[in-house]
Amino acid sequence: MKYLYIDTSSSYLYSAIASEKEVLIEVKKEFGHTLSEEALPEIVEMFKKTNITPNDIDKIIVVDGPGSFTGIRIGITIAKVYAWALQIPITTISSLQAMALSADDDLIHIPVLDARRDYVFSAIYDKDMSAILPPQHIKIVSLQQKIETIGPHTIISNDDLAAFPNKKSYSPNILKIINYFKDKEPINPHAVNPNYLKLTEAEENK
Repeated sequence: MKYLYIDTSSSYLYSAIASEKEVLIEVKKEFGHTLSEEALPEIVEMFKKTNITPNDIDKIIVVDGPGSFTGIRIGITIAKVYAWALQIPITTISSLQAMALSADDDLIHIPVLDARRDYVFSAIYDKDMSAILPPQHIKIVSLQQKIETIGPHTIISNDDLAAFPNKKSYSPNILKIINYFKDKEPINPHAVNPNYLKLTEAEENK
């Protein structure tokens, strides 16, 4: 089995072609505002370098949010086009789950993404990946209060958040993520949509 992993939910492109035993090639690169231009060429280049074609992929795993509204749409669009055009099974996962899974300890894991205006996207997972706090858009102060009630933990984030000075940076363990979600039920590509966890600014301003 070969898997295509795509995560464009931040300013980074995290993508890989992998089997269940090894990552054949991966990209972990920050593009910032050029992500929309660079993501697809980088993914195409992975196929070229490995002499693997999109038709060789058995399943696509794509991150559907939360995170950057624009970034999420980029990854979702690429994944849906591949899945629909080539009839490849596709499934979605949360960026927060991916972050928690990639931590290299057995503590409680708290992924945090800056949502601006004193809010974050976050969740709290125990060592078995059961959600103590399900993924949500939450005030930083409210999250801090919840953290005070739990035991030893690791906060994971690549964002510059003064409220969490002892956070660990995030670099996805893509092989671990793929193996955790490889058996997740595939869905119709047309049903794959962003999971923002909040309204866009345009929707909020209506």
